[in-house]
Parts: sequence; C-alpha cells; structure tokens
Amino acid sequence: MSLRLGFLGAAGTVTGSRYLLEAGGRRLLIDCGLFQGYKQLRLRNWSPLPFDAAAIDAVILTHAHIDHSGYLPRLVKLGFRGPVFCSPATLELCRILLPDSGHLQEEDAKFANAHGFSKHHPALPLYTRADADACLERFRPVGVGSSFRPAGGVMSVLQPAGHILGATFVRVEHQGTAVTFSGDLGRPDDALMKAPAAPAPTDYLVVESTYGNRRHPAIDARAELAGWLRKACARGGVTVIPTFAVGRAQTLLWHIAQLKEHGELPDIPVFLDSPMATDATALYRLFHEEHRLGDEESRRMCAAARFVNTAKQSMALDSGSGPMIVLSAAGMATGGRVLHHLKAFAHDPRNLILFAGFQAPGTRGAALVAGAPTIRIHGQEHAVRAEVGQLQASSSHADADEVLAWMRQLSSPPRQVFVTHGEPGASDALRLRIEHELGWNATVPAYRDDVELQP
Repeated sequence: MSLRLGFLGAAGTVTGSRYLLEAGGRRLLIDCGLFQGYKQLRLRNWSPLPFDAAAIDAVILTHAHIDHSGYLPRLVKLGFRGPVFCSPATLELCRILLPDSGHLQEEDAKFANAHGFSKHHPALPLYTRADADACLERFRPVGVGSSFRPAGGVMSVLQPAGHILGATFVRVEHQGTAVTFSGDLGRPDDALMKAPAAPAPTDYLVVESTYGNRRHPAIDARAELAGWLRKACARGGVTVIPTFAVGRAQTLLWHIAQLKEHGELPDIPVFLDSPMATDATALYRLFHEEHRLGDEESRRMCAAARFVNTAKQSMALDSGSGPMIVLSAAGMATGGRVLHHLKAFAHDPRNLILFAGFQAPGTRGAALVAGAPTIRIHGQEHAVRAEVGQLQASSSHADADEVLAWMRQLSSPPRQVFVTHGEPGASDALRLRIEHELGWNATVPAYRDDVELQP
C-alpha cells in the first residue's frame, strides 16, 4: 500500500510546519505549527483545514517552537482527540510555550478591542490559554532513540536534531518504506547544544532549508555580540534584544556571562523579561544530557540576568536608562513584552535594537533590520532612531553547508528529497546543491501539494 504526503505548511515559507502523512489507512501530522510573518500567511491560521481534525490519528512533534507546535490547541479545539508524541524535553517546553501563546492571543484580542484598531468586532483569539491547557493533556512523551508505534502498523523513532532542548528529527516507517523529517537542524559546533545525530537510511527525506542559500560567517559569536554591546554601553544606551524564549535566550545569556567573567563587558544590569524564557532556562539544568554545559556552567548561565516576571516589573524597565540590556520575547518582534520595550526605546539614537537570528519576511524584525524608519505597534506608528543590528553568527539553524554535511551521513541516497521550511530562494538554492553535489533527486513542494510515495 502506498503512502501519501501532504505539505500543509512550511512550503515557500519558514513557518507553519505541518505535514500530513497517510499510511495504511492511518493519518499522521508531523508538526502542527502556526504561520507567522506576512498577513496572508497569518490568515492561514484562520482558514478551514483541508482535512477533518477528528480524523487525524496522531501528531508527532519535532520540537516545541511555536511555528512547529503552536497550532495544536486549535487542532484540539476543532476535534482532534489523538495522542501527540514528542521528546520529554519538548513536552516540558510546550507546557511553557503553548499556554503563553494562548494568553498572548487573548491579550492581543483584548488590547485590539479596547483600542479599536481591529477590523473584527469583536476581535477574537485563535485559541485561549484554557485551550492550550486542554491540548497538553494529549501529549505522550517518548524516549529519544526508542521506537514507538504512533498508529496502526506505523513505526517511528525520534533522534536528536541539536536545534533546541528536545529538538528531534523524525523517522516514520510503514511496511518497509521510511520517511524522515528533519525538523529544524542545529549546528555541529553550537555553543550550547550537542550536534545533530546522523540520520538512518530512508526512502524519502523532508529537509529544512532556512539557510539553504547561505553560509554562516566564520566569526566568533561571542566576540560579535561583545562588539555590539560595548558600543551601546559606551554611549549609555539601552540594548533591547528581541529573543526567542527557547534556545536563543539561553545562548545569549551564556555568552553574556562569559563576557562579564572575562572582563570583556562592563558589569551592567541585564534583564530577562520573559517568564517563559525564565522557565525554559531552568529546564537546561534538568535536561543537562542534551547540551554541552555542566552543572556549574548552567548555574552561571542562569545567574547572568535578573529575571523579570510580573507585568509591573516589565513596565518599570521602560522608565529606566542605560546602560542596560533587556532580553525579551518574541525573537522577530511579532508580539509579547518586547513590543512595549521597542515603543519605549526605539526613538533614542543612543539605544540599540539587536536581533539575534533569522527574521521572517513580513515580521517587524525583518522591517527593522531592513532599515524601516517607523514601526507599527498596537495600531500606532513609532519612530525608529535607535541603532538596529543583527547578529550573523548566533543562529541555531544549520546553514547550507551543514545541512548537506548532515545529509552526506546517509549510507545510501533517498529516492526523493523534499526541500521545505525556507523562503523560495533558499529552498531552491539547496535543491540545486543537492542535485549537483550529491546527485540526488530533489524537489521544492508548494503549499498544499500532495504526493504519492511509492513503496
């Protein structure tokens, strides 16, 4: 019996990861993420699903980032009643990220209604915190490296992907035919995470291409960060770093701790203004076997910043002055507390807005990095006179060379490689390299493409 694979997200874009695999009459979703960025992408979150949510037998998550997990509460709300399989660390991170996502959507809807800038009356959240809590009851953690049966005669195994805590790539097998989904691949020499495991032989490979047309520069990430921070400190500025709560925040904290310890950065106040980033940071001490830091190093990372938990404490930061550093979610400035900090500090040329990774087109982060003179936040335009920077060496994604090196570890070529999770230029560049350098069949599927996988 053949398999069918549908590309319902992360096709032509880096968000909304969602693959529908049909095997032996069973239907599995690999990842279930939110679309982010351009409005036409975000509207897909509200569009009717091309399948019946109640007919999905199981979901397998590669990792906890919202563009891979953030649609799950909506899926359950629409009728999904199956299990959600993931690594233990991914479950713990989803306990933090998904309720926070629901809360943020409730707050955004409430703010829009109070200030009248939504076109919808009333503005409604895609899902609520209660929806997220209900969805978490469906999670079933499985051991990394151990086989499990998600549905019927389908077998699967998760292997470490090195991207963030709990991140895995997924191999699914049915009647001798294997499909592997890379998820988001980490870097072999990441400052915190261990290198991705080698992939097992597979008939079909779905591989990410976030950096499919780029190589990360051969520069020291800690030294690059120090250069930006010292400049802002010297002019008495506030540095605002929009940062992903999981992965990027912890890497930055570790670098800052090292810079201070070696006297390469003044002992200025550092604030981590993200309750979920605070909770996620604590998990690094619980899942120590997944990263490179020992207990003492993990303690120093956690001690690098003052944790800001309450909204009142967060608001107090906006009346402060530099030099100081504020790390706050979200990493592409799409929502969360960082928006209030941008409103407070973007107008002052002494300040620095420093982005620490890829900025998806259509996000505020992408607009700021491109030099936008104003940004729209909560229905109002705000002038941008602060210096805007972007770190080039702090990505937690493998670049094109590193993705190809990971693929070369396969003992035999897959029948077909599907290049996904990238902007069109990045995905096609990686496709060409796979064909020319590896000699493998590769294609870039479009959104909602559906293909039959021959046994």
